[in-house]
Amino acid sequence: MAKIATVITDMFEDVEYTDPAKAFKEAGHEITTIEMEAGKSVTGKQGDATVSIDKGIDEVNPSDFDALFIPGGFSPDGLRADDRLVNFAKHFMDEKKPVFAICHGPQLLITAKTLEGRKATGFKSIQVDMEYAGATVEDKEVVVCQDQLVTSRQPDDIPAFIEQSLKLIK
Repeated sequence: MAKIATVITDMFEDVEYTDPAKAFKEAGHEITTIEMEAGKSVTGKQGDATVSIDKGIDEVNPSDFDALFIPGGFSPDGLRADDRLVNFAKHFMDEKKPVFAICHGPQLLITAKTLEGRKATGFKSIQVDMEYAGATVEDKEVVVCQDQLVTSRQPDDIPAFIEQSLKLIK
């Protein structure tokens, strides 16, 4: 089964982490949460979910993972301020490994300069940013590009997001 790196920090959108993570685990995949430092807990912006961080960014190598999951909320904006996390995400895109980004998740990919020439979607407020980054933005519940990148807009899109993400890591 797949080893899925999950980059996450405080103020993530609770269900955009919990629902996909649960589905990935139920399908037999392994989730590793990654942030700036291991052992701390991060809290969702709704206050419904708290996630323990498995590994600090300096402890992981992107080559050890099969896929990358980027939950939305304010978390991706915080993560993209750290070049180590940006470079980590860039590796997955450059190596054509599966990347699952929902809501504001594509912000990390914008900063990694990896959306040019790709089809994608994201939360309405970042769609123009995605276009400036060179993406063709489609306002749909889920967009799959080159059998690698799965993006969705918001919590209502989670079922389609999970379905397409799981298809890529079978």
